[in-house]
Formats: sequence, C-alpha cells, structure tokens
Amino acid sequence: MGTYSSLEKKVAVITGGGSGIGKASALGLAKQGAVVCLIDLNKTDAQETQKEIEALGGKVLLCEADVSQPEEVKQSFDNAVNTFGKIDIVLANAGVNGVITPIEDMPHEEWDHTLSTNLKSTFLTVKYAVPFLKERGGSIIITSSINGNRVFSGFGMSAYSSSKAGQVAFAKMAALELAGYHIRVNVICPGATKTNIGENTHHERQKLSKVKIPVEYPEGNLPLEHKPGSSQQIADLVTFLASDASSHITGTEVYIDGAQSLL
Repeated sequence: MGTYSSLEKKVAVITGGGSGIGKASALGLAKQGAVVCLIDLNKTDAQETQKEIEALGGKVLLCEADVSQPEEVKQSFDNAVNTFGKIDIVLANAGVNGVITPIEDMPHEEWDHTLSTNLKSTFLTVKYAVPFLKERGGSIIITSSINGNRVFSGFGMSAYSSSKAGQVAFAKMAALELAGYHIRVNVICPGATKTNIGENTHHERQKLSKVKIPVEYPEGNLPLEHKPGSSQQIADLVTFLASDASSHITGTEVYIDGAQSLL
C-alpha cells in the first residue's frame, strides 16, 4: 500500500467496520493517520478492531448500530461529529448475502431483509453523511460486488445481486448530485474474498438444484492469482479512493476480482 499524506487527521466513518473488508479498511486508514469511527451491530468484533487500531496509536470511536434503522445511523454520525468535529471519509460497507434460494422459494421477508441491510443501509449512510461532508467535501466509498453488476450466474442470489446492482446505480446518482460540493462517490466491486460474510449466508441447496445451470470453468476460476482476494487488497483500494490521489475519480465502479468476472 502506498503512503497518502492527505489522509492524516481525516475522519473516516465505516459501517460494518468490525470484520472483513471493513476491519481491514479501518486498519489501513488508521495506519495512514486517519481517525476512525466504526459502526457495527456486532459489538464484540468492533471492539477487537478498536483494540487493534488503538495498539497502532490511532484514535477510534465505536458506535453499535443497525444500519437499516434510520435513527441509529443518524445517531452514529452525530456521535462521530460530536467526538471528532467533522467527517471526511465514509465507507458504506455493511451487508449480508442473505438467503440463497430460487425466486419462487424466496420468502418476501428475506428479500426485504437483504435489500434493507444492503441497499437501504447504503442510502441511509450516505443521507446522514452528506450534511457533514458538504462542509469540506470528501470521499464516499460503497462496497458492492461483481454479482449483479458483471456476473449473473450466482443462482439463488436474486435479492443479493439486486441490492448490489442498486448500490452502483445509487452511487452514480449521488456522484453527480454531490459533485458541486466536492464530494466524490465511488464503488468497489470485489469478487471472491476471504471474509466472514459467509456467516450471514443461508444456502437452500436442495431447492437450488432445480435452477442451477452447470457452468464449467478452466482449472482455477480466478485467473490472476488462482485464489480468493484478501480483505487487505480491497482495503488498499479503499485507502486510495479515500485519498487525494484519486481526487478526479467519482461515479466509478472499480472491479477487484483477479479477472474472475471476465470468464
């Protein structure tokens, strides 16, 4: 990872900051001198990330919140500003895979849960960040996925993929709407990545067998490294997009998947 002096003393708010991509990004930004506010529903994970940042000598605030609940998201941003005085960077990262099942078997409650946790939370995160970012400008980064944007063979992932496609469209709308305030909005679209999101994934394998179409790939379906990417690799991209090194980049989705989605 490069060195980005423009991140020194910047204030970054990260949803889902307790684990996976959120945790790696929080640590990466802290190493560059940024102050970090972690918003996470899992207090135990967030506290572990907090300890690691403090061990680096960094400043961190922990806000326990459900990112699909407007008042909890708003309160978290208010707490961040009351503690650190400003907000410069926002990483809308919290999300779930949800239930993976055919469309006809998808309970509408599960559809709502996935869309609310992934897409509604992105809207709420940006909505409550904007009033503070408008004061100085800043960078918003949204964690989406190759699924729903460049890959559509994730059988049973209709809710997840719809939420991820929606994030990209929302980011482009926000990028244009907020450009006059010097707020940049970009999206990262990871492929297979080693994180703990699988804990929030529920495959209904027997039902999936009726819709799954066999697809054969060459040996190793990740051409660049033949293995899943790491949270750290994605965190390096987050750090770049948060910094002034990407000052002319907005409204853009960046695929970080080792060419997985090109097969």
